[in-house]
Amino acid sequence: MIPGVNPKMLKQAMKKMGVKQEEIDAYEVIIKTNDGDYSIKNPEVMKVVMMGQESLQITGEMEKIGAGKSDDVKLVMEQAKCSEDEARKALERSNGDIAQAILELEH
Repeated sequence: MIPGVNPKMLKQAMKKMGVKQEEIDAYEVIIKTNDGDYSIKNPEVMKVVMMGQESLQITGEMEKIGAGKSDDVKLVMEQAKCSEDEARKALERSNGDIAQAILELEH
């Protein structure tokens, strides 16, 4: 919240402006990007609706969890018959493209 502002008054003012807030009870948030995935542990997630637009505000402990999901890594390992480290590196080089990673490791 904003320092020095009464939370109850702020909530009333936002309601008058048509801004609605709703807390989402989440235990983990995962953000997937081309450069790897991020995990936010112990998140505080607020859904804000303003002028018909929905947005999320997320705070918490963020850490990079590597390129691709562990399921992707397992699939590449099985198909290319390689180690986990080789699969992860191939997925990073292929920007998460599973088929490209497998083809790269097979040649």
